[in-house]
Amino acid sequence: MVSGDPGWTCRVVVSEGRPPMKKILVPFDGSENAIRALRFAMQLCRECGQPAVHLVYAHTEPLLYGEVAVYVPKAKMEELQRQHGEGVLGAGEEILREAGVAYTREILVGPLAAVIANRAEELGCDAIVMGTRGMTPIGGLVMGSVAMKVVHLATVPVTLVK
Repeated sequence: MVSGDPGWTCRVVVSEGRPPMKKILVPFDGSENAIRALRFAMQLCRECGQPAVHLVYAHTEPLLYGEVAVYVPKAKMEELQRQHGEGVLGAGEEILREAGVAYTREILVGPLAAVIANRAEELGCDAIVMGTRGMTPIGGLVMGSVAMKVVHLATVPVTLVK
């Protein structure tokens, strides 16, 4: 029985003869939905043979144009984005460390859904667990366009956590 937050539970069913999960990719942006997804993934780890979590923060390439490009070099903008990503991942890492869950971490750059889905495949992840809405500039309309795109692009099962 998976139950991390009051108000939600679900039963994890592991198929007979299927090898245990080895790695779960969790996109993390620090939002409440991402925290709930991380906690759900941690519970899956406990229920499914202790797979590791691969925690990722993804962002798009910086867009520099006009006067901004004159005053802020691309390398500086990339460094600022990296620093921001490190800070966001740090919050997720703290949750994982406190729970004693094995993890790796990474910052991805590019079209969000594509880099998330591609990285899960490259690493041989067994699943992706992610929130339905994140901390995007638009605020994640409807279900969250990144989450829906990941569902369509991924070659592994995707669990969306509300």
